[in-house]
Amino acid sequence: MREKSEQEWRASLTPEQFRILREKGTEAPFTGEYDELFEPGEYQCAGCGAAVFASDAKFNSGCGWPAFDRSVALDAVRLQSDASHGMERVEVLCPHCGGHLGHVFKDGPTETGERFCINSAALKFQKKDS
Repeated sequence: MREKSEQEWRASLTPEQFRILREKGTEAPFTGEYDELFEPGEYQCAGCGAAVFASDAKFNSGCGWPAFDRSVALDAVRLQSDASHGMERVEVLCPHCGGHLGHVFKDGPTETGERFCINSAALKFQKKDS
């Protein structure tokens, strides 16, 4: 995939998506459209459409953002250290377009022990046909 210019990103994303995906922003808790969505389907990167999470990995963590216990595949997301805001965290990025999706924490309630805390604005939901 070729690199997009900032102007191309701004033209293809909403201002909120651009702020989150390209400038590493965060949406306010409990405001994202996918926080309370539990329909069958696939969550894709809003920047490039790559599959990143599936609905069967989603759970209600009560944190105010969509939470998943795993990505759709080991290489579906890229993790990197994030020392911003005076704390050590692990950032979750789209490996295809480099978009910031959110962070992952080691406090998940399932057997993976992980909680991928992801911004709704960084995602597109593709409903699965029954």
